[in-house]
Amino acid sequence: MARKLQADEWLFAAVVALSLFGVIMVYSASAVVAASETNHTQYHYVIRQGIFTALGLAAMLAGMRFDYGRLRGATLCYGLLALAIVLLVAVFAFSPVNGARRWIKFAGFSLQPSEISKLALAVFLARFLERRAGTEGSFWGTFVPCAGVTGAVAVLVVLEPDLGTAMMLAMICTIMLFTAGARLSHMALAAAPALVGLAGLLVFVPWRLKRMVTFLDPWADPQGAGYQVVQSLLAVGSGGVNGLGFTEGRQKMFFLPFAHSDFIFAVVGEELGLLGGLGVVALFGLFLWRGMRAALRAPDRFGMLLGTGIVTGIVAQALFNMSVVLALVPTKGIPLPFISYGGSSLVPTLFATGQGGLRRAGNFSGRVLGGQRLGGGGV
Repeated sequence: MARKLQADEWLFAAVVALSLFGVIMVYSASAVVAASETNHTQYHYVIRQGIFTALGLAAMLAGMRFDYGRLRGATLCYGLLALAIVLLVAVFAFSPVNGARRWIKFAGFSLQPSEISKLALAVFLARFLERRAGTEGSFWGTFVPCAGVTGAVAVLVVLEPDLGTAMMLAMICTIMLFTAGARLSHMALAAAPALVGLAGLLVFVPWRLKRMVTFLDPWADPQGAGYQVVQSLLAVGSGGVNGLGFTEGRQKMFFLPFAHSDFIFAVVGEELGLLGGLGVVALFGLFLWRGMRAALRAPDRFGMLLGTGIVTGIVAQALFNMSVVLALVPTKGIPLPFISYGGSSLVPTLFATGQGGLRRAGNFSGRVLGGQRLGGGGV
């Protein structure tokens, strides 16, 4: 008789806490800006974020009950990948926003296909690497197909342009290949041309080169190219250890651009201080620990690889976003998972987090990400 499933309470609590915290911080970061906009009240963005969060949590619960083994089938796996590619191409039919074509807009809402591509790529790689078990060290049979599909999706994302998300796709592929047992020499061989291509995208694209120069010394032009970085650092620095208090931040008042989206961690630092920032880092650390624990305890290789790709992708994006806010890496518009404003990132991320499945083998049943198997060994 199959044993009952028990959700991983710690993982579930971390995700819900981050999501609800995001709603609270979106209100604080956006209220003044929203009130200044035509036909908007101070609650405009927080109401929308609340709706996105409710939809995302519902999607997460649905994902926890969805048999991830069904994604192993060719129809769903390749169908999801094809859908992501079609949507990545479709974005070029829509007008650009801030110089980038990353969104498909309809009925007042927008969809960002690059967020769907992360899950689609993880599903494809998990299926392919499971089927190539025993031949992980094959360069042409395993490594090249994985790198080729990842590269094709990443190129479409770069063309939007969105170099940050393309780097996240490369990170997911690298971690999943490493977990599957691919040879480090193959990854090192691919790293050389990848780094050359990255350098070309940074050096020969004028606005990216300007960002690199600004990153080295943002204070050289604090009212121009370095404005956003400087305002972010001022916000974080003025928060000190304990912060100025919730809603008491000043930089969000028309000084810090995108305070409720890409730079919301700066608002956290200003209003809740070092302690608040460390609290967010701790929650992502808990998410990484429990998520990887559940993934590595998956009942099959597909679930283990899928869980690893999803968890590492989310945590890597969180670290990248916080590094941008703290001026540790060049400025790049990439949201903080679970917290930044926007449903096109939040809903797919929550669904991916809750994505699990049930596999019965004799008297065993298990679930990844959404839960953990019982009687499966140590803590």
